[in-house]
Amino acid sequence: MIAIYPGRFDPVTLGHLSVARRASGFCDRLIIAVFDNPAKPGLFTAAERVDFIKQSIKDLPNVEVRSFSGLMVNFARKMGASLIIRGLRVGADFEREMEMYVMNRRLDEGIELCCLFSEPQYQYLSASLIKEIVILGGDSSGLISEHVAVALKNKLASV
Repeated sequence: MIAIYPGRFDPVTLGHLSVARRASGFCDRLIIAVFDNPAKPGLFTAAERVDFIKQSIKDLPNVEVRSFSGLMVNFARKMGASLIIRGLRVGADFEREMEMYVMNRRLDEGIELCCLFSEPQYQYLSASLIKEIVILGGDSSGLISEHVAVALKNKLASV
């Protein structure tokens, strides 16, 4: 089975990577799909985000990383995926994912959704919170990979 794990990953967190690692255990092929939305540019380019994730998942042979734009169901169809992986942290995530699931099913009934609960140590993590911590001079260790932390500090120093 081919699965898609879509997200902005701006930046990728250890919580994101935990979901990817767990999902890779029950998929033949997992595609981490980095959403590239030109109308809403992130702190890092899609290419940078793809590279960060690739560096973090080198040990997972059945996982690849690609960027995409447009509708995720179209990308999933193009990749031959039949399953979408999403991570859930809190109740609000469930509500948002339910909305997306209903719409995605309307667009393509052949694509299913699998939600994985975040591990407890990552339930509070969000990319925006990590950016704020770093901006305010806090320690991001244990929240993001070291190579991402270095890039984030450098990027924020130049903004």
